[in-house]
Amino acid sequence: MLPATTDRVPDQTEPKVNEQLRKAYEERIAEYAAHPDRIDERLTELDREWDIERAIEANAATLAFAGVALGATTDRRWLVLPALVAGFLLQHALQGWCPPVPILRSMGFRTAAEIDRERYALKVLRGDFVGVATRKASVKNRAAAAISAVEG
Repeated sequence: MLPATTDRVPDQTEPKVNEQLRKAYEERIAEYAAHPDRIDERLTELDREWDIERAIEANAATLAFAGVALGATTDRRWLVLPALVAGFLLQHALQGWCPPVPILRSMGFRTAAEIDRERYALKVLRGDFVGVATRKASVKNRAAAAISAVEG
């Protein structure tokens, strides 16, 4: 069975690295709890942060392009490089692991879910979800309030 999308990269990451990423996240949240005036700036930074998927895609595209270019201009044996990259991309899509994952994770690259966790923790600190949707409101109003809260 294939792992859940949100679990596949952390499941393939050394527990020590996952713990370092989690600890750094918790320290940042504590810092912004003490300095709520800086939350908006951090949210903007999070919007620009590259998740691990984007980093892997950029890495794979660069290697594949280089392999094709070298295969076309120097030696056809270079065409094995894009074939290997494609295989590793498939492995990553299915299992959450490929050769760059341990390196990128140790460099601090996080999954989109990990970035979103920080984003929503900051929004809670900022007060975005206070009184958003009460159980007494109609389903339509609760749904609209929930959508408004997460898109705001």
